[in-house]
Amino acid sequence: MSKLNYIDLFAGAGGLSEGFNQAGFNAIAHVEIDNAACKTLTTRSAYHFLKENNQLDIYNSYLSKAITREELYSYLPIELTESIINLGISNENNNEIYKKIDFQINNRNIQEIDLIIGGPPCQAYSLVGRARSEHGMKRDPRNFLYVQYAAYLEKYKPKMFVFENVIGLLSAGSGMYLENMKKLFKKKGYSIEICRVNAENFGVLQMRKRLIIIGWKDDFIPNIPNFEKYQSNINSFVNSIFKDLPKLEAGSGKDVDIYVNNSNEYLTKSNIRVGDDFITQHIARPHTLQDKKIYEIAVDRWNNKMERLNYNHLPDKLKTHKNRTSFTDRFKVVADNLQSSQTVVAHIAKDGHYYIHPDIEQNRSISVREAARIQSFPDNYYFEGVKESINRTAAFKQIGNAVPPLMAKIIADQIKGLI
Repeated sequence: MSKLNYIDLFAGAGGLSEGFNQAGFNAIAHVEIDNAACKTLTTRSAYHFLKENNQLDIYNSYLSKAITREELYSYLPIELTESIINLGISNENNNEIYKKIDFQINNRNIQEIDLIIGGPPCQAYSLVGRARSEHGMKRDPRNFLYVQYAAYLEKYKPKMFVFENVIGLLSAGSGMYLENMKKLFKKKGYSIEICRVNAENFGVLQMRKRLIIIGWKDDFIPNIPNFEKYQSNINSFVNSIFKDLPKLEAGSGKDVDIYVNNSNEYLTKSNIRVGDDFITQHIARPHTLQDKKIYEIAVDRWNNKMERLNYNHLPDKLKTHKNRTSFTDRFKVVADNLQSSQTVVAHIAKDGHYYIHPDIEQNRSISVREAARIQSFPDNYYFEGVKESINRTAAFKQIGNAVPPLMAKIIADQIKGLI
């Protein structure tokens, strides 16, 4: 069977497309507004291209810092680098984006687009985003990005589409946005099924509840699997992601380091540890002395009492926040004796208080690589900054916003069978 072709909209760092690539789909174009995320997409496209051409040694040379990013990209055909489209999807930009996608389709002699995937930025629909917004996100233009998504369905007429977003979409605008989506997608010729899923059920070591909207052309009726009741046979405890990584102190770590233990069953089955003998981006952020004292209290409380730290229980000298009624769990341990962690979100780019490492001796928040593993990214997935120098903040933001590739692959495998 020839590969099925897809377009990735609002691509982010490529977690959703990574799952579809692993399932054997062929990316025609990725559209993403964030510059750093586009660099990440290009680097990952280099990985897949070089792997197909039996040249992974070149990619590994880049990861190990033997060659520069510019040298890595020099091995790629120009059409591949141009398939990463660094533009925001909007009325102003759509014609230019269409031209770039059409160039890819014509240049590669693609007969049809089988699938469109992606989900618009979710802050406008998220419950937390609405709680923190003065107007409950009612004036946020991101509320209507689904209209742009529908425009791409109309132009490229894929057999199916996969639209990912937050659970809050169900209640946003008292359900108005979701109802309008249904009507608009129907007008464009697509029926939909809405699935509430938890990444934990797909083998991801994280409680991450999301909406997956599966759409299909009205001219055929697929037998959509019940993703809400899916249960993977890949499961473990969160400690599986920590056992083979070097111990770090706050503010330490290397962009290239070596594993300290062999792989384990979970890392192998989930395709996280992929056979290389070195690890990248195992870097921890620095912390103040006060934060480290709070971390010690939080870890000790969990490890010895299985209790979460409430901010109000801290000694007065460690309390600096005036808000004592909401977000009282702002300091939280990634408990390695559970089967899933708390949800990794983009706020991890600002501080690591909600993601404290469970080892009290390390006394830090989790590293970039540990966050990526919780999200089920392969260890050879490299998160770029705009510049080639290490950009921990950009990496954390991309990881927090991503769809877990392990969940995406399982969905992709099912979609492949339907098409």
